[in-house]
Amino acid sequence: MEVVLAEYLGFCYGVKRAIKIAREHADGKSCTLGPIIHNPQMVERLKNEGVGTIENLDEMAEGTVIIRSHGVGPQVYEKIDAKGLEVIDATCPRVKKAQMAARELVGDDYTVVIVGEKNHPEVKSIFEWANKKAIILETEDEAEKFAPCPKLGIVSQTTVSGAHFKNMVMHLLDKSSDIKILRTICTATDQRQTAAMELASEVDVMLVVGGRNSANTTRLAKLCEEKCQTYHIETAEEILPEWFTKIKKIGITAGASTPDWVIKEVYLKCQRM
Repeated sequence: MEVVLAEYLGFCYGVKRAIKIAREHADGKSCTLGPIIHNPQMVERLKNEGVGTIENLDEMAEGTVIIRSHGVGPQVYEKIDAKGLEVIDATCPRVKKAQMAARELVGDDYTVVIVGEKNHPEVKSIFEWANKKAIILETEDEAEKFAPCPKLGIVSQTTVSGAHFKNMVMHLLDKSSDIKILRTICTATDQRQTAAMELASEVDVMLVVGGRNSANTTRLAKLCEEKCQTYHIETAEEILPEWFTKIKKIGITAGASTPDWVIKEVYLKCQRM
């Protein structure tokens, strides 16, 4: 069998930056507020290196709080300061850009729409920077039903697909006479999705590697499913030989939060089959 890696896959700039920041503060006294990225294997490795994870600030009485790549709202920074904790900000610069865009639009009296997943931590952080006044829309049906308003500002979760954002915007164009569209999708997202779909069109089976709690990895898997048989896995241990009966060509891609060493293990296992 031939095994082919997507042209673009794995860690993006924002994730690499967040991991680097976390490792620089791996002193046993630093914790990320929530998983720093959506990859259980990387979170576990950081834990072993001295970077813990907390889900609530009440769990910390002292030490350093590392803001994860998905970002948090302004009230979290205020609470950290009130508790007298140190803070290190590992928010992805692309996410920060979306947060500030939402804040600016609200300040200019625009009704803000965030295109993204309501329960995703990044979207929640953007919502909070919009002074909790934004409307989060996930589906085209929701966009179609959106009520008209005098001024409309649109931003996006950084990991939504470009096609989905475009479709959502098309439904919103007639909702206001004054519209600002800020396409805050990360370039790395576009690159990975395009490369994955191109490869999926050329192979018999695609393996999409990354955390099941990773929005961008899950989206990659859904896109690849449109082209060929696709399996979303977290590690090489999940690979089953029966997936490749009479298969000649395997494609591999990975989400922006998937470490290189996890991708390598998957690649080597496929080569040995």
